[in-house]
Amino acid sequence: QVQLVESGGGLVQAGGSLRLSCAASGSIFRINRMGWYRQAPGKQRELVATIRSGGSTNYADSVKGRFTISRDNTKEVYLQMNSLKPKDTAVYYCNLYMLRANYWGQGTQVTVSS
Repeated sequence: QVQLVESGGGLVQAGGSLRLSCAASGSIFRINRMGWYRQAPGKQRELVATIRSGGSTNYADSVKGRFTISRDNTKEVYLQMNSLKPKDTAVYYCNLYMLRANYWGQGTQVTVSS
């Protein structure tokens, strides 16, 4: 089994910053990719940012230049979110892709007030 535990969400004013963390544990072998997705009320889950095992990153256009994804080691991933906007309000989910399977965390709420 694989467990993903997110932390760092909360309430922040527009223009503020938050840092999300995700720690993976369990039966983990050869992680291909880790990343962050988000889901706002009434909307589909969407990609925010991913980082591959080799270090290459990918960002949604809506967060480029404001969010930064990083990894400290093979089992922890972070999302630094700056210049937050009300439209960034959503539940943020950590994702791990390994051996052709996706794993998800329970999600952490990020609320940006105007």
